[in-house]
Amino acid sequence: MRPVLPTTLRHTFLRRSFVHPRGARFSSTSTDAAQQKAKHALGNAAQTAGKAWEGAVKFLGPAGEKAASLLGAYREPLFYNLAVAREVVKHIYRAEGLAPPSLGAIQSVYQSLWSSVTNAAYLRQIAGNGDLARVGVYALEAYGIFKIGEMFGRRSLVGYDLH
Repeated sequence: MRPVLPTTLRHTFLRRSFVHPRGARFSSTSTDAAQQKAKHALGNAAQTAGKAWEGAVKFLGPAGEKAASLLGAYREPLFYNLAVAREVVKHIYRAEGLAPPSLGAIQSVYQSLWSSVTNAAYLRQIAGNGDLARVGVYALEAYGIFKIGEMFGRRSLVGYDLH
């Protein structure tokens, strides 16, 4: 079936319908102001990244100095990109309205979990349909994450460093 309007006429009509009359630009900021804002943000990001880098080098001692020497010329772009990523995540966090769960939500989840675990009928049910292995794997994952957090907190794989 042929289109009602010829192709050239249809393209001309579509082009005109999407172009604003007089080519007006609706923008809340001028390009100069946006450039100044971007330069200011870049300066802040570089300053923050420099402070963080120096703190990390001081905290890690000789290993930090070795890592700094290995990065060489890649250090500045790397920290700039990390600062940009941090700002993007901040904007997403605010735009999506993300927030940690409330205390009431946490309590209700743990209450329902505890009531399931203490209910013998529920335990028989998951043992009967084969979900017991899945629950065991979840428990093992939670325990492993807890132990890794402990290792980070102690800064040692086994025991506390007493020196």
